[in-house]
Amino acid sequence: MSAGGGTRAVVAALLANLGIAVAKFVGFLITGASSMLAEAVHSVADTANQALLLIGGKRSRRAPTDEHPFGYGRDRYFYAFVVALLLFSLGAVFAVYEGIHKIEEPEELTSPIVAIVILLVAIVLEGFSFRTAIHESRPLKGDRTWWQFIRQAHVPELPVVLLEDFGALIGLVLALLGVGLTVATGDPVFDGLGTLAIGILLGIIAVILVIEMKSLLIGEGALRPVVARIVSELEAGEDVTRCIHLKTQYLGPEELLVAAKIALTPGLSVERVARAIDEAEARVRSAVPEARVMYLEPDLDRTPARA
Repeated sequence: MSAGGGTRAVVAALLANLGIAVAKFVGFLITGASSMLAEAVHSVADTANQALLLIGGKRSRRAPTDEHPFGYGRDRYFYAFVVALLLFSLGAVFAVYEGIHKIEEPEELTSPIVAIVILLVAIVLEGFSFRTAIHESRPLKGDRTWWQFIRQAHVPELPVVLLEDFGALIGLVLALLGVGLTVATGDPVFDGLGTLAIGILLGIIAVILVIEMKSLLIGEGALRPVVARIVSELEAGEDVTRCIHLKTQYLGPEELLVAAKIALTPGLSVERVARAIDEAEARVRSAVPEARVMYLEPDLDRTPARA
């Protein structure tokens, strides 16, 4: 995780969800509201998810080995992928099942005011966690929209926490609507409908996270502006005439592999070639600090001359 930022967001979300989960379970035991139970399971899943993200961050810092010479940076992607699967299996599937069950067999609520108070407190706590995630994400987001940040970010923890907290806030509002309409109309089917809506919401978020984390896990290249910056720095050298081709891949959120074939001025000595490559690597690393692993192959420019 980038120093402190992602960790703070994850820890804030973990503490908030842990307290919320306990309160929701107590509320369910008192009221019997299925939407409260669905939200309690949702909070348990979120708490487990944040714990997994912290474990992934710690394991990713292990030193490279002969078996894993590029290190363990992708552990963070793996654990984020597991988080997405947990959110779907533990949160979404349970909520959908419980919602359908309560719609088919509605049950009267007892002490619904307790559920409403707990949900309102949970909204405040989730809002604090969501605000922390937004604050820590802004430096990485830059000029991109929030959707673009979630789709393009290579630091998995912040998009996961952002989507989880956003889903949690919407889920709490749905639970509040379900309980509120049940109290207002006297029909407990609204509680089941709220629970079902929570399950569908969690399922959508889980699918988005699965798709994004799978893409990171199998390997993503640098974004176009970063690639353009790398090419520009490679070609800025006195002895480099052109970048023939370039491939990049993130080995971890803060470690980019760069492999390129660069055309050098014909007739250079071995010492001059070595110096040109060293200088090219230094320029790229200065402009793109995450480009920690670089392999440059010198070649001659064999592009046919244009008329």
